[in-house]
Amino acid sequence: MAEIRATKRLDITGDCCPITFVKTKLALEEMQPGEILEVLLKDGEPLANVPRSLKSEGHKILQVKKMGPDTYLLIVERGKVG
Repeated sequence: MAEIRATKRLDITGDCCPITFVKTKLALEEMQPGEILEVLLKDGEPLANVPRSLKSEGHKILQVKKMGPDTYLLIVERGKVG
C-alpha cells in the first residue's frame, strides 16, 4: 500500500471533548479538499467522537492506528464540505 503523506499534523492529546473536535474541524477548514490531516488523539471520548463527527461532516477517515497505550493516529482526508 502506498504511504499516505499528510499535508498537516495536529496533536489534540492534551484536549478534552468537545475541544478535540473543534480543533480538528478548524484545522480541516484551513485545508483544501483532498488534503490529508494527521491527528494524534487519546483513547476514549476523543477516539469515539472525533472520527464519527468528521464522517458526518463529509470527511473521509483513511486510517486509525494505535500509537501507544492510549494514543491513536487518525488520518483524515478533507472532504468537499461547506
